Amino acid sequence: MRKILMIITGIILLSIVGYFTFLYSANYSEGVRSGELIKVSHKGVAFKTWEGEISQGIAGAQIFAFSVMDSEKEVIADLQELEGQYVQVNYVERYRTFPWWGDTRYFITAVKKVNSPFKIK
Repeated sequence: MRKILMIITGIILLSIVGYFTFLYSANYSEGVRSGELIKVSHKGVAFKTWEGEISQGIAGAQIFAFSVMDSEKEVIADLQELEGQYVQVNYVERYRTFPWWGDTRYFITAVKKVNSPFKIK
């Protein structure tokens, strides 16, 4: 009986470790979005995370909320510099997130300034 209990406990423990390892390393999708960068902030009480928003429509009708990993120092600096401008961001979407990563499942990996298609010439 004790041996069976130890085997069940081991299987449960390995399942939990496997689940969190999968969440930590797997990406659901990758993509590119563009719009006006309207917000970049460092927020949180227990865990400080970098969060931002891009307006993808006229008058902010469609908002893309994203997070940035703390390890992406160059991306964070670029986002702060480009706030209020039209940008294109590369992102990865995760299956789930951890509280110390950010509020959203979308994580920015690169950012660059592009010309707005709405700009009057």
